[in-house]
Amino acid sequence: MFKVIKKDKRTKARLGVLTTPHGAVKTPSYVFVGTYGKFRHLTAKDIKRTGSQLVIANTFHLWDPALARKSGARKVGDTFLTRSFGLNIPTMTDSGGFQVLSLAFGDKNKVGKFMTGEAKPDASYKRTKIRITQKGVHFKFKGKKLFLGPKLSMQIQRKIGADIIFAFDHITSPLDDFAYNQKASDLTNKWAHICLDEHAKNQKGKKNKQMLFGIVQGGIYPKLRKESAKYIGSLPFDGFGIGGSYTKEQIAKMLKWVIPYLPEDKPRHLLGVGKVADVFEAIENGIDTFDCVIPTREARHGRLYTKTGHMDIRKGKYSADNLLAGEAGKVIEKGCGCLTCSNKIRRSEIRELIKSADRELNATGQRYCLMHNMWFFNNLLNEIRASLARGSYQQYKKNFLSKFNS
Repeated sequence: MFKVIKKDKRTKARLGVLTTPHGAVKTPSYVFVGTYGKFRHLTAKDIKRTGSQLVIANTFHLWDPALARKSGARKVGDTFLTRSFGLNIPTMTDSGGFQVLSLAFGDKNKVGKFMTGEAKPDASYKRTKIRITQKGVHFKFKGKKLFLGPKLSMQIQRKIGADIIFAFDHITSPLDDFAYNQKASDLTNKWAHICLDEHAKNQKGKKNKQMLFGIVQGGIYPKLRKESAKYIGSLPFDGFGIGGSYTKEQIAKMLKWVIPYLPEDKPRHLLGVGKVADVFEAIENGIDTFDCVIPTREARHGRLYTKTGHMDIRKGKYSADNLLAGEAGKVIEKGCGCLTCSNKIRRSEIRELIKSADRELNATGQRYCLMHNMWFFNNLLNEIRASLARGSYQQYKKNFLSKFNS
């Protein structure tokens, strides 16, 4: 269930509450990516201390363990995913579609979320490693021939047990042309009905029902985006995900094409987007939740976020060599409420740990970084929600970005 509490007068931003069987999520909210149903180096208690409200796991990578799981819950609310994360928290799973796309072009042409502004759509960009049919996608992974389609994706996600699941869609590459995106949107529409039908069967008689989000596609083409949003938005999904690939400069434009055609009373999720500037763009264009690997992936490599920008903690200037200048005695950010900074863990100590060849010491360093970054993004969203409640969102955005050096 989703309820809009307040709308911003100058933008499409809104405050809301997304209620799930495992708790309520105050929106807008950041969604952290625990690909395999966990966060490396973090305990369940650690995750709670970061203030995280909602996490997303990867259907493709949980495929085998989820299907192998014996039926039956140990306690009320217990699912494969809550057991995997080790805590009672609202959860999402993607459909597995993006991972299948990433296998399509082999090692030479890896596909990411974004294309650069200089890249041009190319009709010759062929999917040589997968075969897409009306029923789903055939591909090879680790030497095995596999198939994933809308019906199976629904079955896997039912087994995983997330509170919110996504329809299986035909995601496109940033380099796909108009004609290919048209075909992909048409197939996404067809698969949407299969997902809805299979989901209805899976949820029949269940007390704590999973929410199913439909996916809007259309690439970088306004006509296709609008058509996709109109069609998917007309179907009885519980919410909507906005997927596909585009340039970073097109996020706001793309959302302006899509959002007007999605129901006002249902939640909207932006898939795979979450840099600081993107957070503001998404929220003020009507997005309620968004997931991204940036906070956790970058934390594991020592890139830490503060209100003035980010730092690479591995750099020499954060070592004990600067002790006389007082640098080594500093925490990541003064006044930060994360466990790392609250416990006065010094930057020099974190640097030493994360650069250590010792696996246990390195893991400790990564934990400190993860705790900080996840808290930073959660706190940013707390402050944004507070500004929306006060009616001062635009002023908050202006003040924050004037100090934040991306």
